[in-house]
Amino acid sequence: MAAVTLLGLSACSDANKSAAGGEVPAGMVECSYPSEGSPARAVDPPAATAPKEGVVTVTLKLTAGEIPITMDRAKAPCTVNSFVSLAEQGYFDDTVCHRLTDYGIFVLQCGDPSATGTGGPGYTIPDEVDPSLTYPAGTVAMANRGSKDTGGSQFFLVYADSQLDPDYTVFGTMDQAGIDVVGGIASQGVDAGDKTSPIAEAKIESVSLG
Repeated sequence: MAAVTLLGLSACSDANKSAAGGEVPAGMVECSYPSEGSPARAVDPPAATAPKEGVVTVTLKLTAGEIPITMDRAKAPCTVNSFVSLAEQGYFDDTVCHRLTDYGIFVLQCGDPSATGTGGPGYTIPDEVDPSLTYPAGTVAMANRGSKDTGGSQFFLVYADSQLDPDYTVFGTMDQAGIDVVGGIASQGVDAGDKTSPIAEAKIESVSLG
């Protein structure tokens, strides 16, 4: 679950009936989170329905500074639902952003408690993408394993405009202060040995909602 790559079917359905045959409440969508492997950290799966409108704000508290993120439920309701669920359970707390790319594309990848690039939450999230997606500085998007519908808990923070195929679910944005924090980490470069780990400390101490 390391390299950045994603493609496109929606994870959600706003049909009146859920897969279990029950009614999906108004203003909600049905989400699918297929089980896969063992979680890198014990966690419960998200609720199977999610609000399809509204904005959620979170703050990533890194050792390097705070990164406020605004998430738009209308653009990626099932992805936002999963991220909020994981954050509420402390899944991201005391984890290291394990991968920095400082050429070609400009991203810091986080969200794997194992810091190996292969860890996930024990389920996947079908993609919520469309061909018009772009990845300017400030974008927050899901990473995947290089094939469709393989997102999990890993996400990336774009600190400079990046040319990527529209294969990664965009679910939030950073403000300029957040971009500056990530840019500061990136300015110190990557480890000369593995050529992917940031030299600067890039640890998420906690994630707070609201």
